[in-house]
Amino acid sequence: MPLEDPLAYLPVSTIGEFRKGEVIYGPGSPPAGIYVVLAGHVKVCREAEDGQQVVVDVYQSDEFFGESALLGTPPTELAAALDSVRVMSWKTKDIQELSLRRPELCFALLQLSVARSVEFGNRIQSFSLENIERRLARALLRLSDRLGAPTDNEGRQMISLTHEFIAQYVGTSREIVTHYMNTLRRKRCLDYSRKNIVVYEKSLNDVMTRGGIDA
Repeated sequence: MPLEDPLAYLPVSTIGEFRKGEVIYGPGSPPAGIYVVLAGHVKVCREAEDGQQVVVDVYQSDEFFGESALLGTPPTELAAALDSVRVMSWKTKDIQELSLRRPELCFALLQLSVARSVEFGNRIQSFSLENIERRLARALLRLSDRLGAPTDNEGRQMISLTHEFIAQYVGTSREIVTHYMNTLRRKRCLDYSRKNIVVYEKSLNDVMTRGGIDA
């Protein structure tokens, strides 16, 4: 069954603009409702008990975030702009009223939530069963597939993500990510700079099949 697009049932609403690093919502600044990215990239993260940030995901154009606002509880996550961002938002009460008139919107949002639950379940399984290098490889492949565009040399180019950010996504330290990223660059599985990251999916899959990054 194809996924319904919630945007097909939502009217034009309030647009907000945020600079790189600016917080869209977080503890002490509750979300206005649900958001859709019009331009740029948004990081959503949570804070662990030890104070470390854990990256939930990155969202780009036409992707929704902030759906936890529908629970009506104080926010436990933070959303921030990774670059210059434009978003459109709908207040929770507006979503409730629209859903009564347009049941298709309810189904579209339900599909969105279930799809994300499945993806988060896959990540939890990876955290439980795989070592750090495999989690890193899987993360790079997923992020490049979602956020990247094909290059002329069979890679996928995405925005630059800091080693600290990737460490928060994978669940390890920045130093370990830097070690593996440097090794992968030497093996020509990826290239990166302050402007972008290019992942060579075939080479990265081949390295992992042969025994891992350090093999």
